[in-house]
Amino acid sequence: MDVMVILAHPKQGSFNHAIAEAVVAALRASGHRALFHDLYQERFDPVLPLSEIRAGAELDPLVAQHCREVASCDGLAIVHPNWWGGPPAILKGWVDRVLRAGVAYRFETGDDGEGVPVPLLRARSALVLNTTDTPLERERAVFGDPLESVWKNCILRYCGVQEVVRRTYGVIVTSTPEERRGWLEDAWVRAGEVFPRRG
Repeated sequence: MDVMVILAHPKQGSFNHAIAEAVVAALRASGHRALFHDLYQERFDPVLPLSEIRAGAELDPLVAQHCREVASCDGLAIVHPNWWGGPPAILKGWVDRVLRAGVAYRFETGDDGEGVPVPLLRARSALVLNTTDTPLERERAVFGDPLESVWKNCILRYCGVQEVVRRTYGVIVTSTPEERRGWLEDAWVRAGEVFPRRG
């Protein structure tokens, strides 16, 4: 199984990096191939130019590579911090440029985009792991946990991913080494559950 792993955090050595490393290690331990991308390290340009909007447009080589991988992978794992109730801009731009018409979804002939899209992604499972400095109870009570709806309903299921498992780790800023070790173990376990060993 090929699983595309997307990391969006600007600081090398961040806890998000540690989470992504745990996921990649768990995937490999289960016999899967991890297609790992650190968006900041790759200097992924999040700005969607007008010339790329239409389906079939000529794409930047890095964007085209990501499109090929996301179209052919069997699963997705996404790691990022919660910034203002959403992903960092670089990851939102990745969604805009990579989960595009003709790659992640299409519309029926004669549909100008007003109808229900036809999902195209091969992946049926996704794992989304977030860090936060807001206690989970407050996130849900005050903000309604917008990331839950964004990833599950607005993005991944729209493109055909049926199983979306999301975990949030925090509060990071006041966390202890023991808590962080526990969260990394949890990330490993979740990766093994969402993408189990085959055969």
